[in-house]
Amino acid sequence: MGTCATCGNQYDNTFTVSKDGESFDFDSFECAIHKLAPTCVQCGCRVVGHGVQHDDTIFCCAHCAEMAGETGLVDHN
Repeated sequence: MGTCATCGNQYDNTFTVSKDGESFDFDSFECAIHKLAPTCVQCGCRVVGHGVQHDDTIFCCAHCAEMAGETGLVDHN
């Protein structure tokens, strides 16, 4: 039985996600998102879709990037 890296729940059907040389066991996609998905620096939401990026700064959308002063970024279709 595995233990979720986010909530600590012990579950017999966990799955493993590897990122940057580390592996994490999760009991749900929700927990994986909370642990691994980047956060938009403007609004604070988790970036689950494509998002946009300027250098190392990640935004959930071009609107948030513009609100933070970044210009020229467009949402992915």
